[in-house]
Amino acid sequence: MGRDLAIDLGSANTLVYRQGDGIVFDEPTVVALHGNGEVVAMGEEAWQMLGGDSGNVLAVRPLREGTMTEFDVTQRMLAIVLRRVGVTRFPKPRVLVCVPPSASAVERRAIERAIRYAGGRQVVPVEEPLAAAVGANLPVHEPLGNLIVDIGGGRSEMAVVSMGGVVSGRSANLGGFHLDAAVQEHIRVTYGVSIGEKSAEELKVAIGSAFPSPTGRAAMVIGRELSTGNTVEVKVDEGEIRQAMAPTVKGIVGEVRMTLAEAPPELTHDVLETGMFLTGGGSLLKGLDMLLAQECEVPVHVVEKPLETVVSGAGRMLEHLDDYRNSFQLLRRG
Repeated sequence: MGRDLAIDLGSANTLVYRQGDGIVFDEPTVVALHGNGEVVAMGEEAWQMLGGDSGNVLAVRPLREGTMTEFDVTQRMLAIVLRRVGVTRFPKPRVLVCVPPSASAVERRAIERAIRYAGGRQVVPVEEPLAAAVGANLPVHEPLGNLIVDIGGGRSEMAVVSMGGVVSGRSANLGGFHLDAAVQEHIRVTYGVSIGEKSAEELKVAIGSAFPSPTGRAAMVIGRELSTGNTVEVKVDEGEIRQAMAPTVKGIVGEVRMTLAEAPPELTHDVLETGMFLTGGGSLLKGLDMLLAQECEVPVHVVEKPLETVVSGAGRMLEHLDDYRNSFQLLRRG
């Protein structure tokens, strides 16, 4: 007992919950590869190399939009993660893994295979929005509609959860990475300067917003001038960063509105009263809750620890897995 695991394998971060111990691993889903394909670093160490010039070492994200783009690299990364959290050859742990509702059967099997290769024994997939709803302490087992909006790095999942399962929902290839890319593109087009993924994310965190505010904040960013190759410093303000990110933000808001429109009417009525619950790293974008409240006309709540909600919910399900299997629909049929 106490060795089974719950994994939130996200495009941006990988988190692991160990039975009885809580969250024991939380690092970026980034792997640094040597020219010969050997894994030289993962997690925080590899993230520091992302976008940098490290000779023949290349830092990559093996997952994009919640699915594996680099199966072999993901397998090896998971093997390192499981070793770091103390998994040995025997006894192998059961692993509850969160999967996007939009993942195909082939993609789900690939995730399960990768975890078994890494040292997991029995792999139990559960839909991310259901785990997020459990982690947000929503009454998911009751005949009430709960709207959970999980904005991750590579994609956003919106789902209405009721009676222990996902009733309806939408999935969009929009998330934190797309906001970062929009910032990079803006700096390149407006100033003729190229900045890295990390610099774009730092700008987003420092002065990014989804809703106009009168603060007038600005920040400096260092990049490479495209015309000369020289290193230069550029000053940008929050208004231009908000405008740059606006199309992505608008896309996310539109998907949430559609989710509400497509939900069964009796569950939509519940959501109008209780509101929607925001989780995932993207929910931390300043003013996003206000914009969603204005556009969707429902109360909006950002959960207490949005980066940990999914894995915390999966961990709670792991602690009572037999009960959840009997009373919850871990995956939608069909």
